[in-house]
Amino acid sequence: MATSLKSLAEIPVLSRLYRQGILHPSTSTKQPVQRLNDSVASLQYDITKLKVDCIVNAANRSLLGGGGVDGAIHRAAGPQLLEACRYLDGCDPGDAKITPAYELPSERVIHTVGPIYRLENNRDPRRPEILLRSCYRRSLELAVRKGIKSIAFSCISTGVYGYPNEAAAFIAADEVRNFLEEPESAGKLDRVIFCLFQPEDVAAYEKVLPYVSLSHTKP
Repeated sequence: MATSLKSLAEIPVLSRLYRQGILHPSTSTKQPVQRLNDSVASLQYDITKLKVDCIVNAANRSLLGGGGVDGAIHRAAGPQLLEACRYLDGCDPGDAKITPAYELPSERVIHTVGPIYRLENNRDPRRPEILLRSCYRRSLELAVRKGIKSIAFSCISTGVYGYPNEAAAFIAADEVRNFLEEPESAGKLDRVIFCLFQPEDVAAYEKVLPYVSLSHTKP
C-alpha cells in the first residue's frame, strides 16, 4: 500500500473514474447529477496518508483504538489522539465524535462506531442498516457543523464487524448522495471521499457507485 501523502487534487472524483474506464456506466435507479460526480471521490489508499480536512475512523465503542483502520489511525496520529479520545466517554453505535488529527496529515478525525452485523441482525434485521446509515449521516452532519469541506470515509463495519461488503457500500453511497442532495446541505461539502483498503471493498464500490447511488457521467 502507498506510503506517500496524497493531496485532495490527486484524489479522483467519479467523473474522472468514468473517463478513465475504472467505473462503467450502468442503468441507475436515480438520475445522473454532474455536481455529485464532481464532488464524490473513491480510491484505494491508506487513509492515514490523505491530506484532507477530515478522515473518518471506523472506531469501536471505547474510542481507545483497536485493530484494522482504527489501530492504523491511532498509530499514525500519535499518543495525543488516545488522550483526546479518553475524554469523549466512548461512543454508541451509529453516533460520531470528533477530535484533532495531531500527527496525521488531515486536520480532524471523526470517530464513528458501526454495527456488529450479526449481533444487531439477531436483535432486529432492520438494525444493521439503520445504524450504518446513521454512522454516515452523523459524520456528515458533524463535518458540516465544524466547517469541514473535505471528508474521507474508511469502510465502516466491514472486516471483523462482518457487514457484507456490497451491502455496506450501497448504504454508504446512498446515504452520502441523500445528504448532499438535501437543500440544507447543498454546497456545504466540497469533497466526500470513499477511501478503500481491501480488494473486496474496491470491487463492491466499483459495482455499487454507478448502479445505485451516484449514477453516471458518460466518458
